[in-house]
Amino acid sequence: MFRYLPLIWKNSIRNRRRSTLTICSLAASMCLLGLLFAIYRALFFAEPTPFQALRLVTHHRVSITQPLPVSYEQKIRSVPGVQEITIWQWFGGTYKDARDQRNFFARLAVEPASFWKIYGEYDAPEDQKLAFQRLRTGAAVTRSLADKFGWKLGEKVNIIGDIFPVNLELTVVAIFDEPIHAESLFFNNEYLRELMHSSTRQDLVGSFLLRADNASSVPRIANAIDAMFENSTAETKTESEQAFGLSFLAFLGNVKLFLLAICGAVTFTILLVSANTMAMSVRERIREVGIMKTLGFPNGSILGIILGEAAMISVIGGAVGILLGEGLTYMVRQAPSGFPQFKTLSISPPVALFCLAFAGFIGLVSAFVPAAGAARTSILNALKTSD
Repeated sequence: MFRYLPLIWKNSIRNRRRSTLTICSLAASMCLLGLLFAIYRALFFAEPTPFQALRLVTHHRVSITQPLPVSYEQKIRSVPGVQEITIWQWFGGTYKDARDQRNFFARLAVEPASFWKIYGEYDAPEDQKLAFQRLRTGAAVTRSLADKFGWKLGEKVNIIGDIFPVNLELTVVAIFDEPIHAESLFFNNEYLRELMHSSTRQDLVGSFLLRADNASSVPRIANAIDAMFENSTAETKTESEQAFGLSFLAFLGNVKLFLLAICGAVTFTILLVSANTMAMSVRERIREVGIMKTLGFPNGSILGIILGEAAMISVIGGAVGILLGEGLTYMVRQAPSGFPQFKTLSISPPVALFCLAFAGFIGLVSAFVPAAGAARTSILNALKTSD
């Protein structure tokens, strides 16, 4: 079949306008499909890093919006295998103008002393780590966030409260590097408690973030913590950091089904486009098929040539679509997002290879019926065709 490759290539581009339009249609579809596959893989199949595999989040069993008593911290710390723990309080609030999506970033209250121990991959100078622990109104920010707003050490950052009826007046004392290039700001939970001194919410927290001594202890620790607070007024749910991040998707509905439904619709569209193109191409060349049979081409070779044309056009369209999809993933990485997985989103080599193979498969499936019909056409009937 390889000796027919020049013929397959010439037949693929014989009608350049139709081939170009078909490739463009396939490229657009595969671009969207590649992006969806990349998002699906990033959300549901990405392997946690060694540091992520050690971290767990304990929150209210009913909802992450329900608070837990701050007294739970010491009880959780006593569980065997818990190496470190910190309060993990989402503050929310508004920075400058809430209508501008560029001003959105995560704002979290933590305990500075244990924060750096839990996030071992966060790289900051020791003097900045100490400054974050010592200054009550100090803030530690990711380098991505600092670069976005041009913040330097000593920068004053004011956050207007919404969930909490207080305003934060913070000073940037630490700028650190982290692997996923998230846009996050952390401040001292004691500062928040002082501002909330007259509120009943002073001794309530949103969740706790903890680090296990090793990855194998994570399931045991999670079960032990939840068993400890079983039947209490505030039952807990403890899960891995990665699972906790995915729980936010539940607010959007069944994201898995949504992504799979779009993928199915795109696949069906590709099939229709490719099948229509190949049916038109084969219908125009029935007489050529009769001549090829007269020259001694067997049915199998004719079938293979036509299928090869469809696969070649589909793979070219798939390759162009993957390049466009990589461009889309770059735009997603630069856009504001509440999911850190999107900050490293890309069409990885496995996803790219899958998309190329899938494009070729779609081309073969869509062309099989017209190709088989052409290959079975007798010489007499083929030569009688006037088109």
